[in-house]
Amino acid sequence: MSFILAGIVAVIFLVADQVTKYIVAANMELGSTVGFLNGFLDFTYTLNDGGAWGMLGGFRWLLLASTALIMVVIVVLIIRNKLKSKLLFWAGSLIISGGIGNMIDRIFNGGKVVDFLQVKFIDFPIFNIADCAVVIGAGLIILYFILDTVREEREKKAKKEAETGESGEQ
Repeated sequence: MSFILAGIVAVIFLVADQVTKYIVAANMELGSTVGFLNGFLDFTYTLNDGGAWGMLGGFRWLLLASTALIMVVIVVLIIRNKLKSKLLFWAGSLIISGGIGNMIDRIFNGGKVVDFLQVKFIDFPIFNIADCAVVIGAGLIILYFILDTVREEREKKAKKEAETGESGEQ
């Protein structure tokens, strides 16, 4: 059930991404800003021809290819049942969702991605919902590895304590 829910959430992110980008592009002038949550979040319509923080600007095909490669790897891992962890499955689903959302823009918008979410209380690049999905997915991967490392350390400690306890009895 959790795997189905992860897929549904990924589709919701993709649809929300595309709908909000359409609304912004249809109703705002490029470069304009609309206040949303005073001092916290504005909508600022920009086009980004790069990746995160505008890196690799103008390298449309490299960005498309690298995004496609990452998504293919995740799909292969899912198909081969290598993502047995629900957390990794959720992460992969969100990364694929965000990747598709931004790929749609790059393919159909001259290599540019519609960005519109501008955080006001820190200096941070303008982003979109697809970016949120990718970041959440990456965060889940980091969380998985942290939890896995903690679990391994606990197992090592328990094994060591068991060995010490057994050797003390002899």
